[in-house]
Amino acid sequence: MDDAQGTPPRRGAYEKGVRRRREILDRAIEVFAERGAEGTSLRAIGEAIGVSHAALKHYFSSREELLIEVYRAAEERSIVEDRPPAGVSVVGIMTHAARRNHGVPGLVQLYSTLVAGALEEGNELSRAFFGERFALLRRFLAERVEAEQAAGRIRPDIAPEAAAALIIAASDGLQTQWLLDPRIDIEKSLELLEGLLGR
Repeated sequence: MDDAQGTPPRRGAYEKGVRRRREILDRAIEVFAERGAEGTSLRAIGEAIGVSHAALKHYFSSREELLIEVYRAAEERSIVEDRPPAGVSVVGIMTHAARRNHGVPGLVQLYSTLVAGALEEGNELSRAFFGERFALLRRFLAERVEAEQAAGRIRPDIAPEAAAALIIAASDGLQTQWLLDPRIDIEKSLELLEGLLGR
């Protein structure tokens, strides 16, 4: 309800607001893909993406919320636009993601910054977002490990949940190293991990 008489908001106004929020996120993804999360405030981010501080405050309550939503939207877009090939291995899923991320180092930096920030006191939004994200990803990868064990491609004595956590840790850690030193060969290291898990 938007007034004392209980009049519901106009649908057109709501749809316009959703569209505007999406436009802001799309522009932020483009900027962050190149530069990472430059600026320490919503105002600085607004200047970088060409959006007023007031507009950002209207759609996002804090810098933390904006950055999480930028990362979430970028990840959703990448899943739709660039799915791994059918039948790819469990480690191959992460290799595919790492290959895709080479083209958007700023978003890899944004991810690393947000994960590190989630460990700091006061960043409950980041902690909740990444806690849920890691739990879902571990569950998904553990199911893939079980399927590959049943198909005889991964050793049967490996706990699927532990393997899933290890694959995520390897992928994230290698991408952090790559940010610091682009000579790091993420794909080669992940291929080695796949060989160690295999029968």
